[in-house]
Amino acid sequence: MRINMIAAVARNGAIGFENKLIYWLPNDLKHFRELTTGHTIVMGRRTFESLPNGALPHRRNCVLSTTVRQLPGCECFASWADFVATCQADEEVYVIGGASLYAALIEKADRLCLTEVDDTPQQADTFFPDYSHWHEVSREAHAADERHAHSYAFVDYCR
Repeated sequence: MRINMIAAVARNGAIGFENKLIYWLPNDLKHFRELTTGHTIVMGRRTFESLPNGALPHRRNCVLSTTVRQLPGCECFASWADFVATCQADEEVYVIGGASLYAALIEKADRLCLTEVDDTPQQADTFFPDYSHWHEVSREAHAADERHAHSYAFVDYCR
């Protein structure tokens, strides 16, 4: 199993505010869809609840929660170990949030697929864990434009 983490991260590590993404970047959403479609995504309950249309199509949606056992379109697991027991050896898994899941699993991850946004938001209450010890393996930079208020880069990291 290969564990990837995927997030849009501000310069200060901010990823959310009041259970919502800070940034609405159409190209980031497209990039997320391209990377995760056909694979397994893992999230916490609050991240699932933040999805505007529920479970994401064309992906195995898995939710880790100690309180919820059933959500529409999802497989629910009480722990990471319970989830891992259901995975294939060659399964590509994307951890999509929230912050506590990122923090708990970053040391298990093989790759970080981050959209680094050239901004520090005024308000944030959710942050991605420190990844300064990871090694950048690729970067695709994009300038701000009429659909993207900030410049950003798709950056992959490995250990």
